[in-house]
Amino acid sequence: MKDDHALPSLNALRAFEAAARLRSVSLAAGELHVTHGAVSRQLRALEEELGVALFEREGRGIRPTAAGRRLQEAASGAFSQLRDCVAALRRSQRSDAFVLGCPGSVLARWMIPRLQQLQRDLPGLTLHLAAQDGDFAPRLAGLDAALLLGQAPWPAGWTVHGLGSERIGPVFSPSMHGAQLLAHQPPEALLGHALLHTRSRPQAWPTWAALNDLDTTALREGTGFEHLYYLLEAAVAGLGVAIAPEPLVADDLVNGRLIAPWGFVDTEGQWALCTAGGDRHPQVETLADWLRRQLAA
Repeated sequence: MKDDHALPSLNALRAFEAAARLRSVSLAAGELHVTHGAVSRQLRALEEELGVALFEREGRGIRPTAAGRRLQEAASGAFSQLRDCVAALRRSQRSDAFVLGCPGSVLARWMIPRLQQLQRDLPGLTLHLAAQDGDFAPRLAGLDAALLLGQAPWPAGWTVHGLGSERIGPVFSPSMHGAQLLAHQPPEALLGHALLHTRSRPQAWPTWAALNDLDTTALREGTGFEHLYYLLEAAVAGLGVAIAPEPLVADDLVNGRLIAPWGFVDTEGQWALCTAGGDRHPQVETLADWLRRQLAA
């Protein structure tokens, strides 16, 4: 007889916890860096071992059953404690470094090009950058701070250092077919175009259209991309018109890889440096001031 207290495979529990949290087998596979099939097999094996159904279909995704919700609550708590412990151990090995988390697009298109300037301006700050896409955990485990684009309400317990308003606008390559003609037309001309968009920022185009008094229902979606970074690379390649936060395309505008004929508009979002918990790195304020100046430049 099997021992009721024997734990299932930890790999299966990891796959379950990710799938339950993300409500998607595909997203869980991406987070765990395995295939869709591998996660599906782990979930089936876990259900067979426990003798209960853990998920049910919900549209194109999944949701936990009553039994799945019980297991999710236990698993998420256990894995959260493990993540916090591992993060603390790792940080103890690099106690002098400031660990900054930020979305991959911000890291690649804004932070990395400015690292030399940061090192010149703040020579006493040793920075360790951690790319993370998707929602940041409320405790920001393993991070001293996170550089984010977002808006209130922020998670409870966060200290939010506002760095500046989020400004967005349409951009495209001057080499795009019809670019010169489009650049001399009013913003309404975009309503006839299939617009590049990203799953990570689905409200960007409707927000821009509303702020320009355009009919949001007349927007046409073209090619979609999983992440903002890929969206902007597609725009640089001349594949269409993208919507972008101004700082992430500032360098491309200067060197002529992209143009922004209608400029940028302020949204309700903001750039922010966020911390969580009571123990803050002593250079949080210094980094926030530097980021604020860079974003305003």
